Amino acid sequence: MRVNLATLPFFDFSRREFLKGAAATAGAFVLGAYIPFSREAFAQEQGPAKGPYDPNLFLKIEIDNSVTLISKHFEMGQGVTTGLATLVAEELDADWSAMRFAFAPNDPAVYNNLVFGPVMGTGGSTSMAESWEQARKVGAAARMMFVGAAAAKWNVPASGIKVEMGVISNGSGHRATFGELAADAMKTPVPTEIVLKPPQQWQLIGTRLPRLDSKGKTTGTAVFAGDIRRPGMLTAVVRRPEQFGAKPVSFDASEAKKLAGVVDVVQISRGVAVLGTDTWAAMRGCDALKVTWDASAAEKRSTSEILAEYRQLAGQPGLVAPGRGDAAAGMARAAKTLEAEFTLPYLAHAPMEPLNCTLEVHGDGAELWSGCQLQSIDQLVTAQVLGLKPGQIKIHTLLGGGSFGRRGNPMADWVVEVSEIAKAIKGRAPVHLVWTRDDDIKGGFYRPLVLHRVKVGLAANGTITAWQHRVVGQSIFMGTPFERMAVKNGIDASTIEGVIDTSYELTDFAVDVHNAKSPVPVLWWRSVGHSHTGYVMETVIDEIAQATGKDPVALRLELLAKQPRDAAVVRLVAEKAGWNRPFPRGKGRGRGFAYHQSFGTRVGMVAEVSLTPETVKIERIVAAVDCGVAINPDVVTAQIEGAIGFALSTALRNQVTLREGVVEQRNFDDYEPTRMREMPEVEVHIVGSQEWPSGIGEPGVPPLAPAIGNAIFAATGKRFRSLPMGLKTLA
Repeated sequence: MRVNLATLPFFDFSRREFLKGAAATAGAFVLGAYIPFSREAFAQEQGPAKGPYDPNLFLKIEIDNSVTLISKHFEMGQGVTTGLATLVAEELDADWSAMRFAFAPNDPAVYNNLVFGPVMGTGGSTSMAESWEQARKVGAAARMMFVGAAAAKWNVPASGIKVEMGVISNGSGHRATFGELAADAMKTPVPTEIVLKPPQQWQLIGTRLPRLDSKGKTTGTAVFAGDIRRPGMLTAVVRRPEQFGAKPVSFDASEAKKLAGVVDVVQISRGVAVLGTDTWAAMRGCDALKVTWDASAAEKRSTSEILAEYRQLAGQPGLVAPGRGDAAAGMARAAKTLEAEFTLPYLAHAPMEPLNCTLEVHGDGAELWSGCQLQSIDQLVTAQVLGLKPGQIKIHTLLGGGSFGRRGNPMADWVVEVSEIAKAIKGRAPVHLVWTRDDDIKGGFYRPLVLHRVKVGLAANGTITAWQHRVVGQSIFMGTPFERMAVKNGIDASTIEGVIDTSYELTDFAVDVHNAKSPVPVLWWRSVGHSHTGYVMETVIDEIAQATGKDPVALRLELLAKQPRDAAVVRLVAEKAGWNRPFPRGKGRGRGFAYHQSFGTRVGMVAEVSLTPETVKIERIVAAVDCGVAINPDVVTAQIEGAIGFALSTALRNQVTLREGVVEQRNFDDYEPTRMREMPEVEVHIVGSQEWPSGIGEPGVPPLAPAIGNAIFAATGKRFRSLPMGLKTLA
């Protein structure tokens, strides 16, 4: 069974209709838009987000004085629970050591993402931007309720009561802890007029507080989906086709059923599932299966053949995106031109924790235990497969061992699988679906394979007269519930983000797109379209600097003259990296610069490298970041450091390639993550700001590869127009 969310009546709304009707569609699920514009635009153009702030919905305060944040956002390592708790604790005047977190139930009427619409979900680096005001209001309202309860109980004026470190007191000797007053405070009416602290009074926001999830992850007490054990639970592993788009026709399970621990074998829409008493039994059973596949609609091409089609498409005009000025006329005025073609491969998300979840069917509904990134969609598809109402599905959101977009799949592929398996065995046992590492690498979904062609016109004095940019790649959003709102005039916003909205002043600028087709499933990947557009834009900018004899930083500042926040980041990273100081050249040493804005966050990087003919060592990365208010500078720093580690292996070696439609990579031996020995020295410098906060989980990825590529060029004169660079790393 293929669950087609786009056919459901919940999606048959215009944006205006679902925003107007959200309150009236209790129990219904209406999917909001993917937001291709920045979080800054969300803050400045749409104004502060509105949402419920009743502390009874978002806080649980115990007699031991602990304050538990009920987090509507999924924690997959990005530090969101610590960030949200910081906002609450700041306005509540709580003791940070007493702060805790738990995940909210799947109730989008209360716990929706204010950027997405009436949808419960985490992604797009929206969490802190959309919660910035709401979470602080939760804390401020709770504080006012404690003050009101204390004033009533002590019969004293509220104006004389203060709250510090979880203790309520006044000058007359009255004193109570949060735990002692919680029952009374939570009965107090929720205030309608909330006054938030001015920045000069912040004590927690902007400080390096310890993360709330670190202790549990360090001691092993943190609970992930793989830790769930239910009475009578069976473990399922799915045999999927090697070629994307193939479907199972029949199977022979006779050998599999002879193996100890194999309990059942069932066919589902994408393959054949083996259920066992444990993971090893299910894996062995999968290996013993004989499956006949219908590959008539499958992808049978190799990567080279797909790229040949991309090049053919790139030779003709595509769908025209909104541009600036007249690029054709600007090109006609050019004294010389610069042309370049870039290819960037399919990439796997490869989180440390592969996909897994547990589904238990009851007489009156079902429960799902999972690292849920899009609870609203997971709830909906589970209900649809099982023939239940969405309200009959209870989701237990658990910690996620990474995601990078994989758990935020609008098609909810693995949730569909576990639901189909549970339905096939008539719900007689809880089902724990496990994807192996091989399943994760070989089974999709991927960052799209993309080809860019760029032509730049240059005047005799070195100024840019025109920029023509063509992109060929698969659409992430077409064929998903997000298509109506993310695809305009046939163009997927994610394909050209980072190009069409570049911060650089390019007056005669044209972009067009070809939507390539393939059964290979694609999905957003950390930083989405910016992961490839950032590389192309920053490599071309560096090539322009070389062609015109300009300093790479000076050229960027020239093009950012009307963007003071962007220019400030460029200046800061150049200063901290010592860009204007002599850099020792020779012996294969080089230094490169890159800058990119994504998700409303501005990041500049300087890379220093040393090379031999076949190897490279990334010696040092200096980064500067403007993400608005840095709610927790430690988390901001960690996310930039993590993004550098994440992006490094994809810049140097990782790719997903096809041979006759079959993925050639299968595990960490041939899709190797960054090793600790490969990590460079990293410095992160944060711009002090009181602007509305923007995302930090993704923006560290785009500048890393071009900074390294530009540094290698500085050392060797060699440009990498394709990724990965194919260089081995020095130990």
